[in-house]
Amino acid sequence: MRNMSTAVLYNDQGGAEAAVEAGQESTPTTSSTGAAFGLFSTDFKKNEDLKEMLESNKESLKLEAMKRVVGLIAKGKNSSELFPAVVKNVASKNIELKKLVYVYLVRYAEEQQDLALLSISTFQRALKDPNQFIRASALRVLSSIRVPIIVPIMMLAIKEAAADLSPYVRKTSAHAIQKLYSLDPEQKEQLIEVIEKLLKDKSTLVAGSVVMAFEEVCPDRIDLIHKNYRKLCNLLVDVEEWGQVVIISMLTRYARTQFTSPWKEGAIFDENNEKTFYESDSEEKKEQMEAKPYIMDPDHRLLLRNTKPLLQSRNTAVVMSVAQLYWHLAPKHEVNIVTKSLVRLLRSHREVQYIVLQNIATMSIQRKGMFEPYMKSFYVRSTDSTHIKTLKLEILTNLANEANISTILREFQTYVKSQDKAFAAATIQAIGRCATNISEVTDTCLNGLVLLLSNRDETVVAESVVVIKKLLQTQPTQHSEIIKHMAKLFDNITVPMARASILWLMGEYCERVPKIAPDVLRKMAKTFTAEEDIVKLQTVNLAAKLYLTNSKQTKLLTQYILNLGKYDQNYDIRDRTRFIRQLIVPNEKSGALNKYARRILLAPKPAPVLESAFKDRDRFQLGTLSHSLNVKATGYQELSDWPAVAPDQSVRNVEVIEPVKEWAPLVGKTKKSKSEDKFYSDDEDEKEEEESESSGSEDSSSSSDEESGSESEEESSEESEKTSSDSGKSSSGSEKSSSESEAEQKKKKKTKKAPLKKNKPTAGDSDSDENGNGPVAQSSSSSAESSSSSESDSEDDSDSDDITAQKKKKSQVKSKPKVEVKSKKEVSLLDLDDFSPAPTNTPKSLVVSSSLLSDLEGLSLSNISSTMQVTTPSFGPVKTYELLHHMTGKGLSAKYHFPRQPCLYQPSMVAVQVILTNSSDHSLEEIHIGDRSPASLNIHCFNTIERLEPEASVTVSMGVDFSDSTQAANFQLCTKEDQFSVSIQPAVGELLMPSTMTEEDFSKEQGKLLGMNETSATITMATANTSSQAIAKQVLSVANVGVVSSSQNNVHRFAGRTVSSGAVVLVSLEQKESSAALLTINTEKSVMASMLLRDLKQALAQA
Repeated sequence: MRNMSTAVLYNDQGGAEAAVEAGQESTPTTSSTGAAFGLFSTDFKKNEDLKEMLESNKESLKLEAMKRVVGLIAKGKNSSELFPAVVKNVASKNIELKKLVYVYLVRYAEEQQDLALLSISTFQRALKDPNQFIRASALRVLSSIRVPIIVPIMMLAIKEAAADLSPYVRKTSAHAIQKLYSLDPEQKEQLIEVIEKLLKDKSTLVAGSVVMAFEEVCPDRIDLIHKNYRKLCNLLVDVEEWGQVVIISMLTRYARTQFTSPWKEGAIFDENNEKTFYESDSEEKKEQMEAKPYIMDPDHRLLLRNTKPLLQSRNTAVVMSVAQLYWHLAPKHEVNIVTKSLVRLLRSHREVQYIVLQNIATMSIQRKGMFEPYMKSFYVRSTDSTHIKTLKLEILTNLANEANISTILREFQTYVKSQDKAFAAATIQAIGRCATNISEVTDTCLNGLVLLLSNRDETVVAESVVVIKKLLQTQPTQHSEIIKHMAKLFDNITVPMARASILWLMGEYCERVPKIAPDVLRKMAKTFTAEEDIVKLQTVNLAAKLYLTNSKQTKLLTQYILNLGKYDQNYDIRDRTRFIRQLIVPNEKSGALNKYARRILLAPKPAPVLESAFKDRDRFQLGTLSHSLNVKATGYQELSDWPAVAPDQSVRNVEVIEPVKEWAPLVGKTKKSKSEDKFYSDDEDEKEEEESESSGSEDSSSSSDEESGSESEEESSEESEKTSSDSGKSSSGSEKSSSESEAEQKKKKKTKKAPLKKNKPTAGDSDSDENGNGPVAQSSSSSAESSSSSESDSEDDSDSDDITAQKKKKSQVKSKPKVEVKSKKEVSLLDLDDFSPAPTNTPKSLVVSSSLLSDLEGLSLSNISSTMQVTTPSFGPVKTYELLHHMTGKGLSAKYHFPRQPCLYQPSMVAVQVILTNSSDHSLEEIHIGDRSPASLNIHCFNTIERLEPEASVTVSMGVDFSDSTQAANFQLCTKEDQFSVSIQPAVGELLMPSTMTEEDFSKEQGKLLGMNETSATITMATANTSSQAIAKQVLSVANVGVVSSSQNNVHRFAGRTVSSGAVVLVSLEQKESSAALLTINTEKSVMASMLLRDLKQALAQA
């Protein structure tokens, strides 16, 4: 796992690409003539050449050499002798070169520890480097030098990196924890502290890695997970794939210790029950619920609900881990949802198929119904390898029942003819199992197996004999004919196991075939010395049984065989012969046992039970190595049994506040009134947490970088916990509106009428808009204010509302960034200019929704900066695109353009205006939007146009949520008679909204978006575009951004935000000599950045 992650990390840095390039360049140039000597000499020369390049003064040569060296490593060639030459470049100023040197050092630091130690001071300096990749690489190299003497330095570096602003560096620190623990396990306690801190991290980038470190260092410290359980459940969807696997595995173990079993007898599963449980706020209801046999813990349900979407993951390991989670944790009637996904995995490579089939085989023993509908997926293909075929056979046998047995046996008949001998033998065993499990087909199967005895293929015959032997034991009385038939075939069968089986049958049922058995013994006496040991043993047994039942005919034969056995080379046979002689031949010494010989040898024997090889595998957790090998592997952690009584669930309550804040920050510390505590139940909060977390988790990883203060994410999250309310519930009033009484809302509307006329919703409201709580946008003018007003409802309600309403009016009129919050005990004034350093309930930056664009001009936004504002576009060129041609649309034509106005319907949507024209000679009726693709596409459709007369045209508005992607929105434009497939393809610049800020704030924001978040290129501009007006015109024609005033004439700056997620996009253009210029784009959305760069480059180059 760890190696996989690090490989992925290097990809990000471009190291792997360099390695590939270098690998192509550095193919060995050995001459065919020099043979071995030539090979060594050229290799030696080549490395000398690389040394010279590494020691030269030119950066380009060094970079070239490092690419080739990394290429050698990628090919598995040893380049450790270059270590001294490479280490010299560790302090290079060139970032690309530095990255490659670090890639090299990670590989060889452990082998060349002394030399690596010499450059430790360089790595320590690099840990403070402004570039996040250099900091992360330095930590990676440092943790790769496995020398006990530097443990304290590593410990310090890990602690610092764990508090780094960059989630990428924090992720690397989580990887380093595991390396340090393996080097010095005594550091466990200190490392657990770091893990505890990193577990609180809200970044999806860090989550997987820190849980991996948790699993390695302290898997038994479940108490560390309590507070982070809900957050991990909610982040799960956005974590990288291998992280998802680790987190799901850990949460499976966690859930087995914290929740009661959903498999109890008489458990009631009524979805309505669960809903009342989530929403119940009265004690009586809860007591009624507890009286019922089983009600699922809301956290248990949260885990199941949040892992379900991962069944559609492209990563087979993720699907497999979700399947095992459902198998071990879900109520039995819900496990079936994993079936389809597991069957889908059978289209993967054979390695994946093998593991998936093993798990399905275990599942199908306990729950046949799960896989019965997909029985055809387990039919064997000729291209399958033997181990896949046998697993599919196993599953088909497990699925066999009275209804489908005829189909399965028809399938088996073809398999028996297979050229693959091992598979054919396994099929015969499978037929035997079906015959014992389903009594209706026992006779059919037996007759079929007897027919197989005349098969030319020995293995088929041998296996048939063995299986028939087992089947005959279940009902021997009816089958003397079969035994006779087998005796006739005895001479032709050469496989020892088959011969032994026939001899055993003869002996066991010798009284049913009294004439044939002695003759078989006679033949065996002739060939006894040439037989295999297993056959000799059964011959001795047969002789003994015949001696007891038919001593007249067989006495001499038995003595002869016992004498042969007495001098056999194998001591097992000598022992058996000695024992049998004493048991059956009476003499004065043999004494008491002789009387019981018949009862001992001819005792009725129970029929063997033909069981699946996977019967006992369910003792291991599905999807683990131990399950696959059927042996407990090193490091396997057993799943504990469900607790009889669920542990206290309140230990998980703390994190409920977090997610809401990601969207709607509170201004100031607010405490809840007791009445409110009772009014909103935990479960409701949790629901809201899921909604906002799932929508907001993507931005969370980077949004901390936008804080104006310098504190790290962890510190501020700790503060947020301190300042949160005692019960640990969310205190954002806007989120809770769904359960507020109408009377309260009316009250608020009356007292706030004046400010509401201006209709200035804040960012807090936009979130509740998205969640569909319509009235909230009007009922609260800011999330902090609404929460404070709802608190004071119990006391002086109208009074506090009047104060806040007046203050709100003032701030709107004067545009001063001050808001007064009336809390239950005191009135505190917060100066928003000095907002960042103050401890607030939220470290997250505000994500601005596009509905605020025009409304919030001049109103300062708290967390971003005091001067960053969202503005209306200053330039709006109308480019019209064709949506539907009148020829294709049978007279209906449609054109669209982006008006660059905030979308009224939903803040995350881009506004689109469509002009519909009727070019036909008859009127068109019921023009509307039909199906959309993909179905999840969020479009706000225009109202149906009942009638459009000939030559008339109408303009309608739509909203499309492109989710910050230039992927086309496909949908159907329909009239009463026809449907036309159309698509709106947005230019990347239309996915932005403009924002204005000062030059100083621009630089500050830009400083937070360096490294991976920066894309730049040198461009050549057309001469007509060199004036600042022309540049602004061209940039604004491409992208919907705002102009930032600049003190330098040669630098032009533009700022905007993405409409859907609100990520900052900064464009700067620095003019060089003549018409060259450096164009830089800073944003987290790197794909958008490269596309925007391309479009701007094109626009500025055009005259």
